[in-house]
Amino acid sequence: MTIRLAVIGLGKMGVSHLSIANALDDFEIVAACDNSKLITDVLGKTTGLRGFNDYDEVLKLKDLDAVLIATPSLAHEPMIREALDRGVHVFAEKPLTLDASASGELAKLAISKGVVAQVGYHNRYVGTFAEAARLLREGALGNISHAIAESYGPVVLRRTKPTWRGKAGQGGGCLHDYAAHPINLLNWMFGAPDNCLGASLTRHFSGEVEDQVNSLLQFPGGVIGQVSVDWSDPSVRKMTTKLSIWGEAGKLCVDRTDLQLFLTGKHKLPAGYREGWTVRHITDLTAPVSFYLRGEEYSAQLEAFGRAILAKEPQRNDFTSAAATDLTIEMIEQRAAAATEQGEHSASAPPKSLLARVFSR
Repeated sequence: MTIRLAVIGLGKMGVSHLSIANALDDFEIVAACDNSKLITDVLGKTTGLRGFNDYDEVLKLKDLDAVLIATPSLAHEPMIREALDRGVHVFAEKPLTLDASASGELAKLAISKGVVAQVGYHNRYVGTFAEAARLLREGALGNISHAIAESYGPVVLRRTKPTWRGKAGQGGGCLHDYAAHPINLLNWMFGAPDNCLGASLTRHFSGEVEDQVNSLLQFPGGVIGQVSVDWSDPSVRKMTTKLSIWGEAGKLCVDRTDLQLFLTGKHKLPAGYREGWTVRHITDLTAPVSFYLRGEEYSAQLEAFGRAILAKEPQRNDFTSAAATDLTIEMIEQRAAAATEQGEHSASAPPKSLLARVFSR
């Protein structure tokens, strides 16, 4: 069986997914859809693919098994809901939606319809991060005390006319579009947080959205997770994502290229690891893929989507896990808004020094 797939949204990510899926044996591209007729016309002339400018017309196709949605985030919820209602499998770019409650509803709907529903958190298919998740599941670090999830990149380095990624209310901003990735890794390791202890969303160059995210989260079991993300960082060449995790039996540092594990030796050592530092590289932890574009993880996640449909294999990044990330994002937004409101209220009153407050008691 070949999965008959339509790609919806032909921006940077949509074209990337289209290229990969078109090269994989499990998929047959039956349609490409975008609101720009120029794009679909050019694509049709150069590749022969059927182009559509109306999503509803795509869903009416009889030879359709799955859709890959790579539109701006604001459009995700209605498009995904329509596809699920018709029993169509869905791969959606992150974030799932801009409303955690809606994401939870879509996760339940996908389960009730018996379809595969996956979100493009590609870091779950990076070999180093996957190995980190495995080590934590096996208890290599014992009880975890705290973790730091970081991501930095040179995305917005000056004031420019924004695309949808720079507009409020459309899924733009560092939190939804950038911080979602390291937050999703924390969710993979520790689940959804119980509480957001503090948060700040700071603008550097963007007029409507935040460029920097800082937050402190409390996860089940008392694990404290810190989020530090800045997409206006000129010190890095491209996006860098890193996790640092501390436990009673050692420390784990992991990024896109390397996994570094320090173990005290007080717990049973995982196979292949020793007391003290062990370093493993991405080249040793990456399974081959049938087609390479941008990175193995982008092909691996679509291969996994295909296997979940054809062979009923379990998923790493289904809608339920993505809904946990949307909930975390919402908690950070609400905490940051509350902190801003409290700060504005405090600023309206005359400041009182610490000494004055102490001696006035």
